[in-house]
Amino acid sequence: MADSSFDIVSKVEWQEVDNAINQTSREISTRFDFKNVGAEIKRSGETIEMKANGEERVKAILDVLQSKFIKRGLSLKALDAKEPQLSGKEYKIFADVKEGISQDDAKKVAKIIRDEGPKGVKAQVQGDELRVTSKSRDDLQAVQALLKGKDLDFALQFVNYR
Repeated sequence: MADSSFDIVSKVEWQEVDNAINQTSREISTRFDFKNVGAEIKRSGETIEMKANGEERVKAILDVLQSKFIKRGLSLKALDAKEPQLSGKEYKIFADVKEGISQDDAKKVAKIIRDEGPKGVKAQVQGDELRVTSKSRDDLQAVQALLKGKDLDFALQFVNYR
């Protein structure tokens, strides 16, 4: 019998990110508390830029964006927001959208699988993803349950289950 496997990845659905940004932009253009504060949000590459003329207003834009992320099924762990910065007369927050598993994080996950997972389960790093293999599908499901229970600082998805 051949080994069963799945891949652990950290991917972001960019269309959903754009939808969340568009919904946030629409909401801040219609809400009364954002009138005449120069509130604006836009994405360039993997960075989302929010700006307004007050620190509290720009934090409120981030809060609205986070609520839209949750509604669209995106993980907040993929959103890495910096502290508000004063730029001229306006405050800006830059938030990076993180995608992919770094080598250190992949090693950390592989160590968790080795130490706490079922025996006979192998994890190997392949670029920015992790391949987990085992003879037993039950062991693979146990690994998925184990990793879902851990509080990691990045979002995980399980794909290519064979």
